[in-house]
Amino acid sequence: MVTTVRRRSLLAALTLTLAAAAGCAPTTDDGDSSSPSSGTDPQHSLTIGLTYVPNVQFAPFYLAEQQGYFDEAGVDVTLRHHGESEDLFGALAAGTEQVVVAGGDEIMVARDAGVPVRSIATLYESYPVALIVPADSDIATPADLVGRTVGVPGPFGETWFGLLAMLDQAGLTDEDVQIEHIGFTQQSALSEGHVDAVMGYQNNDVPQFAATGLDVRAVPLGEVPLVGIGLGTTDELTQTQPEALRAVIGAVGRALADIAADPRSGVDAAIEAIPGTVDAEQEAIMTATMESTVPLYGTTGPGWGVHRGPWQEMSTFLDSVELTSSPVPPQEAYTDAFAEDQ
Repeated sequence: MVTTVRRRSLLAALTLTLAAAAGCAPTTDDGDSSSPSSGTDPQHSLTIGLTYVPNVQFAPFYLAEQQGYFDEAGVDVTLRHHGESEDLFGALAAGTEQVVVAGGDEIMVARDAGVPVRSIATLYESYPVALIVPADSDIATPADLVGRTVGVPGPFGETWFGLLAMLDQAGLTDEDVQIEHIGFTQQSALSEGHVDAVMGYQNNDVPQFAATGLDVRAVPLGEVPLVGIGLGTTDELTQTQPEALRAVIGAVGRALADIAADPRSGVDAAIEAIPGTVDAEQEAIMTATMESTVPLYGTTGPGWGVHRGPWQEMSTFLDSVELTSSPVPPQEAYTDAFAEDQ
């Protein structure tokens, strides 16, 4: 079993303003949060939190906004990128955001920490994290990490959860490898030989590294019991804004189907959304990232967003490595009430 940082370390990283969560849900103009949407006249207003800086990974949201899919679904959406040091769920808890893009594992850990958040749709059916090594490395499987050094941004987020799950799946503990907390310097740490491998995102970091001339490959984590990125909201919003949440999922689903059919549409949407000028090299990276991201979506079209991942197994695992204080019941961490009709 993996030995890891105690839960209090995760709680320290989840500095949250929970007191403002209750009563912060937006209402419609007529005060009826369940009134049906009406064509291009939005009846609801929501802010969706997109983590970190503008990036092609958020193309479904950019495209849904640019094509008017949110408006047609009857919801007025504001897309908001988080600050670099902002807590993932802080704005959601404070009522500044009503929906946030986050991993299912992150949502479950936050739920255990007292954040009233639950997943309402799965965006990535495949877990996006991978072990990244130089192309000429002799590390072919996680089992080859014995005695090696692995770099990870820190004891938080999907790269950390992925590392713990990968080691556990390979029958290793943190005593078998040397874990280095390197911040978001995976590329330089790997290229300069400070570590033998890093944890990163197969759809984003691998193309970025390759673009700088760093020849790398992704080593799959194996069948880890983790759920990837989806859409989270508060318990309060699931009760007060069901139509708005359903509208968001439907609009994003339309954009996902567009991008799955033509990844270039996602790249174009991101280029339009990203401030400044995107040069040819950046566009090539964005294209590679988009093409690597589409397979992670899994199901598009009817049924998109329904939770199909290993939620029960994840609950057991997160508890076993003390990332949660006790197993979190999956039915408390997600709901299909808004995705099942899509």
